Amino acid sequence: MTDTSAPLASRRRLPVSILIGTGLAVVIVAAAVLAPSLIPFDPMRMAAGPRLAAPSFDHLFGTDEFGRDLFSRVLTGGRLSLGIGLTAVVSGLAIGGLIGLVAAFAGRLVEATLLRIIDVLYSFPDTLIALALVAFLGPGIENATLAIAISLVPFYARVTYGLAAAERAKPYVEAAKLAGIHTGRLVRVHVMPNIGQSLVVMGTLGFSSAILSAAGLSFLGLGVQPPSPEWGAILASGRNYINKAPWILIFPGVAICLTVLSFNLIGDSLRDLVDPRRKDRS
Repeated sequence: MTDTSAPLASRRRLPVSILIGTGLAVVIVAAAVLAPSLIPFDPMRMAAGPRLAAPSFDHLFGTDEFGRDLFSRVLTGGRLSLGIGLTAVVSGLAIGGLIGLVAAFAGRLVEATLLRIIDVLYSFPDTLIALALVAFLGPGIENATLAIAISLVPFYARVTYGLAAAERAKPYVEAAKLAGIHTGRLVRVHVMPNIGQSLVVMGTLGFSSAILSAAGLSFLGLGVQPPSPEWGAILASGRNYINKAPWILIFPGVAICLTVLSFNLIGDSLRDLVDPRRKDRS
């Protein structure tokens, strides 16, 4: 008798990438959530140490141009950056997902109209849309979050429509319609559970994009405003001291890179697990 336990175990084993990504994400999120208990100084406190002091035992990440403790500011900035990214992704996914579902099940006229609008918006980079909206609304954390959420809507609308349209073509949807099931109930009870996993994966990947957009807007002075310690704002304040105090750029830059890397690893690994075609290739 052939022993199939080993192949089954190998197929069930999680990829190394998702373990690495999850480990990084847990550390980053935990550091951000526990930041008030971990930081040694008030992140807004000036002259907490010497001005532009190099990393040391007293100031692990050094200090900035105002003598503020950079370790405290980077950890506190994680709360802002992760909060903006999470709020923007959830809002963009909810709005875009609703538009995509309506386009897939509301009839040909509504479908054609919504798809043309989505295609026009999708032709612009999401960063450009966010920049235009923030320039119109004005800088600030609320406006930046709203702008990033709106910039993600076309992407999530298009993805949701594609998934829903694929489900719409399956026999069980036609059978449900013939049985007289209302479209709303059909979408809620049958379609959403089948596309939910894919939407979660796309949301995870979009989270990295939202964090990068938030940092970019703050770096340009259109997002979180000083003295709030958001990662992009810290980078912007340190760009004039890149030769004299490079640690002001290094530590928030590393935080952004590790956060984006961790959630990209998670998203890519989940996509490999969810997509059956990728499973077959592996």
